[in-house]
Amino acid sequence: MDRIKVSKYISMVLRHKPEVIGVELNENGWLAVDKLIEGVSKRHVLNQELLEEIVAKDSKKRFAFNDDKTLIRANQGHSIDVDVELTIIEPPEILYHGTGEKYKVSIDKEGLKPRTRLHVHLSEDRETAIVVGTRHGNPIVYRVESKKMYKGGYVFYRSENGVWLTKEVPVRYLIEE
Repeated sequence: MDRIKVSKYISMVLRHKPEVIGVELNENGWLAVDKLIEGVSKRHVLNQELLEEIVAKDSKKRFAFNDDKTLIRANQGHSIDVDVELTIIEPPEILYHGTGEKYKVSIDKEGLKPRTRLHVHLSEDRETAIVVGTRHGNPIVYRVESKKMYKGGYVFYRSENGVWLTKEVPVRYLIEE
């Protein structure tokens, strides 16, 4: 059994394609744990104990249980329309976005767009942005003037796992590092 493969499959189900296991998420992205286990088990070995281990050991804290561990959801990164009940919060002066060099021309022209997701993902430190960018090839990092954006009327959220989210970042708020 490969815990990473199971975790990636759960992430795909809870963020993008619940229909692959024949379920629907509620409006806030929650799914009954027993339904997740039943659906995922058709393809991968999964039980309550393993699911709790995956959630607890996920370095990015992608998933959250409700208080009695009967419901589970992804904290952010959805491409399907769910409201994970984020609270608007004032961001720090600067946030960072890591991506692959291959996206530079597009970003320099259009700014940061969520593309297939609901939000643009930002981090509080450059190091995390580099790690994220490396997943997309040769990494580049943009500094985001988040406080200026916020004062200009842009909305920011911070997910349970510390990822900063916003709908877009116009070019005028980006500085390539």
